[in-house]
Amino acid sequence: MLAHEQLIPLAVVILVALSCGVIFTRLRQPAVIGYILAGMVLGPAGFGLVKNQENITLLADLGVLLLLFVIGMELSLRAFRRIWRIAVATVVLQTMTTLLVLWFIGKFVGWSTASILLLAFVLALSSTAVAVKILQDIGELRTRTGSITVGILIAQDLAIVPMILLLDIAAIGEFSYLALARILLSITLLIFLILFLSRRRRVKLPLPVIMESHPDLTPLLGLVCCFGAATISGLLGLSPAYGAFLAGLTIGNSNLRVNMLNTVIPIQSILMMVFFLSIGLFIDFDLIWNNLGLVIAMLLIATVGKTIVNLAVLSALRLPWAQALLTALLLSQVGEFSFLLGSVGLKRGIIETNEFRIIITVAALSLVVSPIWMGAVRRLNRIDNYQSLSVRYVFRIAFGREADFITNLGIVVSKLIKNIGSNIQVFICNKRLIFKPKNQRKNKIINQNPKDLDA
Repeated sequence: MLAHEQLIPLAVVILVALSCGVIFTRLRQPAVIGYILAGMVLGPAGFGLVKNQENITLLADLGVLLLLFVIGMELSLRAFRRIWRIAVATVVLQTMTTLLVLWFIGKFVGWSTASILLLAFVLALSSTAVAVKILQDIGELRTRTGSITVGILIAQDLAIVPMILLLDIAAIGEFSYLALARILLSITLLIFLILFLSRRRRVKLPLPVIMESHPDLTPLLGLVCCFGAATISGLLGLSPAYGAFLAGLTIGNSNLRVNMLNTVIPIQSILMMVFFLSIGLFIDFDLIWNNLGLVIAMLLIATVGKTIVNLAVLSALRLPWAQALLTALLLSQVGEFSFLLGSVGLKRGIIETNEFRIIITVAALSLVVSPIWMGAVRRLNRIDNYQSLSVRYVFRIAFGREADFITNLGIVVSKLIKNIGSNIQVFICNKRLIFKPKNQRKNKIINQNPKDLDA
C-alpha cells in the first residue's frame, strides 16, 4: 500500500496539471498547452518533482494507443465520403510539398533521409483540437469551410498509420521487399475497411445486450479491444498503433459505438494528460537557448511556412481564395500526433534525444502561439463580405493588430536604443573630462572666452 510520502508527489502532479488545464481552458486555449506547461514546471526544467519518468512514459504510450482507438471510433466515414477527394489531395500535396522543401534544406545541412521524412511528417500534421475549437467558436463547423477543414483533419488522422509504417522502413536504412509488402498490405486493408464500413449501416454485434445488463464491463471491453488489437498488430510485424486504430474504426461503425465512447473517453483523457505531461518533461531550456536560431527557424516554418503551403495547395485545388485562407489559418498549428511521430522516431533511432527535444519544443511552441492565428480567424470571420474584398485588405483585417503591434514595438525599441546611445555618449564625454589631468582642465577653462563663462 502506498504511504502518504508517495502520494504527495502524485497529488501535486495532478493538482498542477488540473490547474494549468483549467487556466488555459478559461483563456479559450486547448488544455493540452496547460498539460505541457505543467510538465515543464514539474520536470527537470522546473522544480524537478517528477523523478520516475519510466512509469509516466509507459502510461503515455498507453494513452497514445487509446487516442488512436478513440479517433477511429469518432471518425464519420459517411461525412468523409462527400469531400474525400479534396481532403486526400490536400494532405498528399501538403505532405509532398513539405517533404520537397525539407529535402533541399536537409541535404544542404546534412540530415539523413529518415530525419527529413520524420520532420516532414511532423510539420505536415495539424492540431485537431485547436482547429475544431476555433470552428466551434466562430460558428463555422457546419459550413462548407468547416466540412473541408474537418475532412482534411480526418485524412491526416488516416495518414498517421502509413506515416508510422514508412518511418519503420526508414529506420532500417535499406530497402526491404518484406517491409514494402507490409505497408502495401496495411494500406490496402485500411482502404478496404473504410470502403466496407462507409457503404453500409452500422455493424450489429451481439455484445450490447450483455453490456446493457453489465455496464461496468463496457470500459473493460474497450481496453481489451484496443490493447488486444494493438498486440496482434505488433505480433504480425506491424505498428501497434495500426491495430488500435483499426479496432476503433470497426467499433465506431457498430452498435457498440455510443456506449464505448462514453466509457472509454474519460480513461483516454487521463492517459493523454499524462502523455502531454511527459512531453513537457522533455523540454530543456538550456538546449533551447543553445539552439535558439534553429528553434526560431523551425517555428517559423511550422507556422508561417505551413500557412503559406496550405494556402497554395488549397488555391491550386481551385478553392475560393478567401475560403482557402481561412482553412489554411485553421490548419497552421502542428498537431498532437506530431508528438507521437517524434516518439516513434526516437524509439526507432532516427533521431537522438536532443533532436527529439527540439522537435517537441517547436511543436509545443506552435500550440502556444496559436492564439495569434485564432485571433486572425475570429477577426476575419466577423467580416461578412470578406470573400469579395481584396487580398491586401483581407490580410490587413486578419493580421492588422499584430502588424501594428510589431511596428509600434519596433518604434519603441529604436527610440529606446537611441536614448541609451545618447546617454552612453554623454557619459563617455563626461568621463573624458573628469579623467583629464588637472592642468589640462585648468588650461581649458583659462582659454575659454569670459563671455562664455558668464553665460
